[in-house]
Amino acid sequence: PRSGESLNAAALVWSKAPVIVGAHDTGPLIRSKDGFWLAIPTPAAGRGLRGGRITPGEWERRRGLRLRFVYRRRGPSLLVADGRLNNRGLGVASRSKTGRGRSTVPIFLLVPQVKLAKRLNLARDADRAQATVPGLIVANWVEAKL
Repeated sequence: PRSGESLNAAALVWSKAPVIVGAHDTGPLIRSKDGFWLAIPTPAAGRGLRGGRITPGEWERRRGLRLRFVYRRRGPSLLVADGRLNNRGLGVASRSKTGRGRSTVPIFLLVPQVKLAKRLNLARDADRAQATVPGLIVANWVEAKL
């Protein structure tokens, strides 16, 4: 009710991001859309538009460098750029004619799939909250009657 006390109290619990909450509750396996690789940016990749994650295509377009695929038998494969790291730790083109400071910088890690860690247990928390409700109702009801 809008005012006063009631024994017929009800509550609605909701979220603006039910898919994200569900993913943290179940711990799903994430794969790429087309079945190839998931590109995970390293700190040398920098940030994308509006501070979001950057994609390999967007990185190539913004930096003017081509990314090269490096297969590794153990561990994730890489997308690397033949350039240098600037003083902010971002991969950029090397302007040196002699090649001084030039290095191969890993920009993206490529993995076929990622298993998201299970961070929530909503069923356990809901059962705990549900078990305490009758005691709270009785405690408030008895105090109101006295």
